Amino acid sequence: MLLLSCVLEMPAQEDGRMFVVQPRVLKAGEYGVGHLVPDATVKDIQGREIKLGGFKSDKALVIINFSAYCPVSNKFGPELARLERDYASRQVAFLFVTSIAGETTQDIMEYVSKYQLKSPVVHDADGALAKMLGATTTTEAFVLDAARTLVYRGAINDEYGLGYSKDAPGKTYLRDALDAVLRGESPAIAATTAPGCSLDTPNAQTNVIETALTYHNQISRILQANCVECHHAGGIAPFSLEKYNDVIANAGMIKRQVALKTMPPWFAAKLPGETESPWANDRSLSKQDRTDLLSWLNSDRPQGDPADEPVARRFPSKWIIGEPDLILQLPEPVQVKAEGFMPYQYRIIKTSFPEDRWVQAYEIMPTARSVVHHIIVTACEKGTDIDDFEDGINGYWADYVPGDSHQIYPEGFARKLPAGATLRFQIHYTPNGRATQDQLKIGLIFARHPPQYEMHMMGIAQTNLDIPAGDPNHLESAQRLVSEDMNVTGYKAHAHVRAKAFKYELVKADGTAETLLDIPRFDFNWQLQYNYAQPRLIPKGSHIKVTAVYDNSADNPANPDPTRNVRWGLQTYDEMLIGYVEYYTPASPTVDAK
Repeated sequence: MLLLSCVLEMPAQEDGRMFVVQPRVLKAGEYGVGHLVPDATVKDIQGREIKLGGFKSDKALVIINFSAYCPVSNKFGPELARLERDYASRQVAFLFVTSIAGETTQDIMEYVSKYQLKSPVVHDADGALAKMLGATTTTEAFVLDAARTLVYRGAINDEYGLGYSKDAPGKTYLRDALDAVLRGESPAIAATTAPGCSLDTPNAQTNVIETALTYHNQISRILQANCVECHHAGGIAPFSLEKYNDVIANAGMIKRQVALKTMPPWFAAKLPGETESPWANDRSLSKQDRTDLLSWLNSDRPQGDPADEPVARRFPSKWIIGEPDLILQLPEPVQVKAEGFMPYQYRIIKTSFPEDRWVQAYEIMPTARSVVHHIIVTACEKGTDIDDFEDGINGYWADYVPGDSHQIYPEGFARKLPAGATLRFQIHYTPNGRATQDQLKIGLIFARHPPQYEMHMMGIAQTNLDIPAGDPNHLESAQRLVSEDMNVTGYKAHAHVRAKAFKYELVKADGTAETLLDIPRFDFNWQLQYNYAQPRLIPKGSHIKVTAVYDNSADNPANPDPTRNVRWGLQTYDEMLIGYVEYYTPASPTVDAK
């Protein structure tokens, strides 16, 4: 039996007030997102049977927990009615569920009548549905697509929670998830906590997967959630994993890379004391998904029932960020030779805006992606000498690196593009055996309204590198004083092929140190950005320290020459150490939106 309790289901937020709990982004794979939900049968309060598999004609089924007893749940009542109304014509079905055994039919009907809810209502008195979904609170929502794949679970929005109320929501998690599903896309945020009155469920982590592993009921969903974003027809990966035959053809490589934990690419180590991943974009496989995938690959690889297959994912045919407001392209193509090294290429694009502009999203698109390793873009203000700008040492305006070609900032955050700025592109080409040419583009989406916060990228660099020949474990570091309180949103480590580990540390004013990000296996081929789910406050007077470990020995298979001492340089056979830190400050009110 489930009991209602208004205790906190997660630690109170440290904002100066006690017991203030807002939604927190979770690692979706650890909470059943991407898995098949069993075709359970429930009864509504009129006694009619409802099968979860009976909504195949709808594009999405939303299961929303509520409770007539819970004050937070009552505050969300009007929004539940608006959701029903706003999505009624968009093939979205709703199912409202209360899993509080002690609630009476009269209590439930009064709630339904008060907020004029029209969809089926289920009294899950024995908690069977809540247990199956792993429901945690009376405000949690679950979104299933037409194939019963769980695509979102978490908060309705952030307007109400434990210990606070807002005039309007700042984040509309459920609406954003539904809009993504209706576009045929995966939600950008697929799992959050849902502050409300806690349910007495035996396990907060859902286990909605089938027990018999088949390609159609589970393996295809694991691949969809973790792999096909890159491994699809026309994607950046060298082969597709969208179909069963694709997977079988590449089974050996998949087994090897998954077992080594090099795929999906994610290299941040779990820090001591962490119970949840602090990273919003953590793409690592959950322990259960890795076990299931490897077990299936090591079996006779049954296909299962085609009726269980997931809805096929759709991918943008061109721009990941959506159609840009402005596309800027290099005026002339760059000729890329077939073999050997190429020095960095420098090109510029001049803009002509008479005023500063706010950019909420950008994407860099090479026309010959296979020969482009990375691109650093500097926004040089009008009247400055572009040669005075160092190559990303102190930060950059935009970049393209392995694993990251675009950036989309949330509502209220944007980058400033100065009036009349010149965009300077530093391009690293890697010849691949065939001569070609590249004429890259950058697409920009402008903020519709002046943002509240301006995004910045700071670099912490050590340019006086001296890595001895043959040394397998050489350390280099750099640090930077934080002169004002800094709200950090993410990190991106940059080094070349001799780097094998990278670490960010917070050195406090009293000299004590705390690890912010540990990358024990740095990979030159995947220079990811690690984005916080919640910004991290770095206090004034502390330092951010970055340390890299280099393997300049013959045991490093990527080492171009273990017999030479290595110093700072632009080419891959030289080395770098730059720890990028992304953060935000209050935006200047003088910059125009679109």
